[in-house]
Parts: sequence; C-alpha cells; structure tokens
Amino acid sequence: MITEDKIKKTKINQLIQKLPRGLVLLSPWLVSEGYSYELQQRYRTSGWLKSIGKGAMVKSGDSLVLAGAVAALQTQAGVNIHVGGQSALERLGLAHYLQVNAQETTSFLDGKSLPPLWFTNNKWETEIKLFRVSLFRNEAVGLTDYRDGELTMKISGAARAMLECLYLCPKQFPITEAYELMEGLSTLRPIQAQSVLEQCKSVKAKRLFLYFAEKSGHSWFKYIDSKQIDLGKGDRGLVNDGAYVAKYQLVLPKELVS
Repeated sequence: MITEDKIKKTKINQLIQKLPRGLVLLSPWLVSEGYSYELQQRYRTSGWLKSIGKGAMVKSGDSLVLAGAVAALQTQAGVNIHVGGQSALERLGLAHYLQVNAQETTSFLDGKSLPPLWFTNNKWETEIKLFRVSLFRNEAVGLTDYRDGELTMKISGAARAMLECLYLCPKQFPITEAYELMEGLSTLRPIQAQSVLEQCKSVKAKRLFLYFAEKSGHSWFKYIDSKQIDLGKGDRGLVNDGAYVAKYQLVLPKELVS
C-alpha cells in the first residue's frame, strides 16, 4: 500500500535528484511544479529544505553560490539579472590581460526591478557589485549560456560585457583597463557586436567601443556598420585636461589618444 508519507518522500527525492546542487528554489515556482506551500513547510521541518529568506530555499547541505541565485531569478521568476561586465569577460576567459578580483562579481539588474531581500541579505561565495540599469532596448540581446558546475545561467557575451564596462567608465571602471580589455577581443564576431551596439542606449559606451576597437586594429572592426548605430550629438568629456578624438567627439586620457 502506497501511503501519503511515501508519496511525499518520493516527491522530495525527485526534487533533490533532478535539480542541480546550489540552485535556489523559489516558493511560487515550487508550487507551479506541484509542491504546495504546505508540502514545502513539511520539507523544511523535516530538514530536506532550508529557508534562506522569505520565499527562497536551498536543498539541505547545499552551499550558497551566486550562480544558484542568479539562475533561480532568471528561470523561476523571470527577472532580468545577469553576471556582466568584467566578471562576464573573466568567465569567458577574455580578461586574462587584467588582474581580476575573484572576490567580487559585477552583476546587472533591469533598472525597473528591485532585488529580493533573500538575494541581498545572504552571504554568497563572492561579493555582489550590483548595478540597476536598463542599458539595452532589448534586455536579452548579447546574453549567452554559461555553465558553472551543475548550474546554467545567462551571462553577458563578450560584446555586451564590453559595452557594460564602457558604460561604467570612468567613475566605476578604469578607462585604461577597459581599453586593455578591448585589445583582447580580437576574435569578436562582428554580427554580435553590431547587434548589441544597435540596441545599446548609452552614446558614451558606443563611441568608446568603436574608438577602442578601431585603435586596437581588430580585423572585425571593418565589418561594423556605424551608420546603423545611434551615436548621438555633441562632445562627451570623460576626463579633465584630456585629448580630443574628433571622429568620435570624445575627450579621453592623453595616453589613449594617438
């Protein structure tokens, strides 16, 4: 005879076996998967699940990892959040020119959204440097799948990550480091660069991207159609007492202008 307790144990076994280690489990999503609030409470009481804040749990014994939180927000809650900028380039193996701070992860959240308290209040394996901004007209443009252990999440592809770095220049990201990152993007696909450039809302970031790509002498640069990219009007001064780049109407550090 199959008892109710046996059915519940079977369900929790299925949950534990099919979901990757480290994945945060959001309560409303679990309900949609057939795990009622009452059942979730019983699993917490029994020690199968551990609460990490209102509406969020992990399987008992799982570590708190940022990838598990980001993946949950992306796939279970439909939140536009992702690892981006220099942190994405580092994960893609494209930031080897710089000394990367592994203890800090740059992430971006749709400017209209607020992160849940369980996300901001927990201590993850890395410090989260979160920027709330809607930088692209299409929030999904330029994202790519990235596997971190058993977890899969969306992160910025190389072109988008580069634009995110440039958006943060010069106050929140050193402009000379951004140029060094661009120098390393020799294998960027022009069709991907074109797509994110056309969708990007930041005139400063787009102008810097084009100038740095041209200055780096990348072979893919000649395939970029700048006429399809809105580069705005007027000068953009990023530093005081800099040098002027007439083609892109930028005032930059003198060492970056030749």
